[in-house]
Amino acid sequence: MGIRLWTNPSAEAARAAPAPAAVGPDIAATTDTAAARERASTEAAVAVALAPAPAPVPSAGAAAPARPAAPVRPASAPPSRPAPSNPARAATPAPASEPAQPALSDAELAERAATIATLAWAPLREAVAACTACGLCESRKQTVFGVGHPQAEWMIVGEAPGEQEDIAGEPFVGQAGKLLDQMLRALGLSRTDEPSTGREVRADARGVGDRPVDAEGDPARRVFIANTLKCRPPRNRNPEPDELARCEPFLRRQVELVRPRVILLMGRYAVKTLLKSDEAIGRLRGRLHRYEGIPVIVTYHPAYLLRNLPDKAKAWEDLCFAAATMAALRDKA
Repeated sequence: MGIRLWTNPSAEAARAAPAPAAVGPDIAATTDTAAARERASTEAAVAVALAPAPAPVPSAGAAAPARPAAPVRPASAPPSRPAPSNPARAATPAPASEPAQPALSDAELAERAATIATLAWAPLREAVAACTACGLCESRKQTVFGVGHPQAEWMIVGEAPGEQEDIAGEPFVGQAGKLLDQMLRALGLSRTDEPSTGREVRADARGVGDRPVDAEGDPARRVFIANTLKCRPPRNRNPEPDELARCEPFLRRQVELVRPRVILLMGRYAVKTLLKSDEAIGRLRGRLHRYEGIPVIVTYHPAYLLRNLPDKAKAWEDLCFAAATMAALRDKA
C-alpha cells in the first residue's frame, strides 16, 4: 500500500505568495517560527513513513528462536580426535624381542658340554637340529650343521650363518661361498667329492634325508666346513657371548670327530671361539697358532674380502702359509 504525504495548505500558500515589501521585526520573527514548525512537522511525518517496519513481537506463549552460538575452542587444548573404530588396529605393536634365555652356570655349561662330547655324528646332528639352548632357535629357518668329508685333513671354521645359509642349511653359500670355493680350488681342495655324474655329494657321516654319506674321495683333498654358531642371528647381527658359549660344544665335538691336520679360521668370531683371543685378524694372521695341538691359521672371512678387495692378496698369503704348513706335516709323517 502506498503512503501519501500530506502538507498544510496554508503553509503552501504562504510559500507561494510574494514576500511583502517591508515587514516589521516582530512579524518576521513570528512568520519564520511558524514556518520552521511546519517544516519540522512535515519532515517528522516523512521519517516515520519511510522507517522500516518493526520486527514482529512473539506471543507470550512462544519463545523467540535463538541464534545458535558458534562453538568456542579452548586455546590451550588441541582439538580431540575421534577414537578409532577398531581399537585392536589403533596402534602398531612393537616387534617382539628375542626371548631371553636364563644364563647357565659354569657347572651347567660343563655338564652340557660333557654330554655333547660323547655324541657320534648322527646323534650330534640330531642334537644340533633340536637345540633350543638360546633364543636363536625361535627365529631360524633351520640349523646349519656343516658340510664336507667327515675325516677331511682340512677344516674350515667360519662365523655365523647368514640369510642364504639359513635357507639352504649349509655354510658358506652365496657370493661368499663362491669365493671360498675359488680359494679352495686354488689349493686343490673341495668341499664336495664332485663325482663324474655331476651329482654333488654332501653332508656328514649320516647324510640328510636321501643324501648319501659324504665319505667319498681323498680326505687329503677334501675339507669339512663348520660355523661357530649353528643358527642365524636375526638381521645378521653379531653373535652374543652367551650364544657362542652355548653353541661352542657342538663345534668342539665336530673338531674331535673330524680330527683335521690343519684348521683355517675365517673371521674374528671363529678366532674368539677356538683361540679365545680378541686380537684383530691383522695381528693374528701370518703366525701359527694351535687348538688342542692342531695347527691353526687365521685369515679373513670371504664376506669381508668381498667388501675389501685389496685384502684378497693377504688372504692368498694366508692360504699359501696353510699349504706350506700342511706340506711340512706330511713330510714329517
